[in-house]
Amino acid sequence: MAPKKDKAPPPSSKPAKSGGGKQKKKKWSKGKQKEKVNNSVLFDQATYDKLLSEVPKYKQITPSVLSERLRVNGCHTRLCSWSLSAPLAALAGDPDILADYILPANTDPATVTGAFFTHTGFRAAMTMNMSMPMPSFTATKASMAEFPALNGQSVSYALLMFPAGAVNPTHTHPRAAELLLVLDGALSVGFVDTAGRLFTQDLAAGEMFVFPKGMVHWQFNQGGKPTTALSAFGSAAAGLVSVPVTVFGTGIDDDVLAKSFKTDVATIQKLKAGLAPRKK
Repeated sequence: MAPKKDKAPPPSSKPAKSGGGKQKKKKWSKGKQKEKVNNSVLFDQATYDKLLSEVPKYKQITPSVLSERLRVNGCHTRLCSWSLSAPLAALAGDPDILADYILPANTDPATVTGAFFTHTGFRAAMTMNMSMPMPSFTATKASMAEFPALNGQSVSYALLMFPAGAVNPTHTHPRAAELLLVLDGALSVGFVDTAGRLFTQDLAAGEMFVFPKGMVHWQFNQGGKPTTALSAFGSAAAGLVSVPVTVFGTGIDDDVLAKSFKTDVATIQKLKAGLAPRKK
């Protein structure tokens, strides 16, 4: 028999080396490295002032953003977050309660019935003949003062009645936003935010508008027919601060107001005469 021939080895997939010299090693780029920042280990007054004045305007507030912009260590970013959230928590609104509901003092729980959780104060206003002449704008409230069962429930209502041409003057609610629903008729509404921007809208029946908490706002019935609206608040006691009455009806010095509004004392006194509370 003829001797077996050895099989040739398979061709190598590696490219043949060219020449007898050594191949150059590939150099890997390390990329751009972020410069080291020496963040402060002390939280000084200047940093705290910047925290209160600038940080609330940031579009996004995270520990990394605070650390980068304020130049403080990570442990201080937690202090920053606490400093920002603590005042907001204090002004957020009604406190949480540790019970299902709150009864008036000296009330025996065994005597409480469904009547305690019922309010009939809107009944007369809802049946009012709106075609009859109305003297002025009226607001019928259902807050904790009128409806004690709302205590601790963080909600209240107000029924607003606007004769033709009537206005609910500029005012604020310091403890709650207001969600207004036009039930009948039409209203022109608006508010001004803390940046001085004016937002206005004309509303028809069935449309709603929200006034953010604490913003100066108003409602105006420009039409020739009466309008009815219902306002809901995220507090059992939203509070009311009338801008005209607060400025001109609380005894602020005439000279202070004249300089503030860049007018004369006589004009201020005329405004005060029309807005000062009536003596009982």
